[in-house]
Amino acid sequence: MPAETVFLLPGTASDEVFVRSVFAEPLSQVGAVLNAPRVRTLGERLTALENAWAGHPIVVGGVSLGAHVAATWAVRNPDRCAGLILALPAWTGAPNRAPAALAARASAEIVTNHGLRAALTGTTGWLHDELTRAWHGYGDLLVPHLEEASESAAPTLEELQSLKVPTGIVGCTDDPVHPIAVARAWAEAIPRAVLVTTTLDAYPHALGRAVQAWQQAR
Repeated sequence: MPAETVFLLPGTASDEVFVRSVFAEPLSQVGAVLNAPRVRTLGERLTALENAWAGHPIVVGGVSLGAHVAATWAVRNPDRCAGLILALPAWTGAPNRAPAALAARASAEIVTNHGLRAALTGTTGWLHDELTRAWHGYGDLLVPHLEEASESAAPTLEELQSLKVPTGIVGCTDDPVHPIAVARAWAEAIPRAVLVTTTLDAYPHALGRAVQAWQQAR
C-alpha cells in the first residue's frame, strides 16, 4: 500500500524549505510523505491544492497563512479533503487588526521604504536565517504578497464547524503574533480536532507536533 501524501503550505512570505524542515520527519514517522510545493502568492497556494487533487480525498494543511488557505480549501471542497494538519492559525474570518496581519503590513511598508535589510533588522537566530532565505526568494513578489496576506480572510467559526475530517492543530502559548486563543477557537469549532501546544523556546520544529495531533484525531 503506497504511503499517504500530505500537502502542506507555507505561511506568509515563508517557503517550502521551512515546511520540509518542520514536517518531513514527523510525517515519515507515521508512514506519510510530505509534498511541500513552491508557492509565492495566495493564488499559487490555492492552485497547488487544486492540482494536488488526484481523484481521491487528500490530507492538506500548512502554517499560519498556509493553514488558512488549506482550511478554506477544505470548506469549499468537503468531498476532496481527508484530513487537516494546521499550525499557528493567526486569525478567524476577516484579519482586521490581528497581530500577524499588522506585522505583514508593517514589514511590507519597511521593505518598500527602507529595503529588505532594514526589515530584517532585529530578527535573530533561526528566524533571521529563515526570513533572510525566504524573503530573498520572493524577489519582487515579496511586498505584494505581504500586502495580500494581510488582507486575506481566514475561515469563519461557522465554516470551521462544517469540517468533518480529523484535524491536528498546534498552537503556541506565548507567541504574540499567533495568539493561542485563535488555535483554541479553531480546535473548539472543528468537530474532530485535537489541539496540542508548544512555546517559542521549542520553535520551529515543535510545530511538527500537529502531525501527532492529526493522528490522535483519526
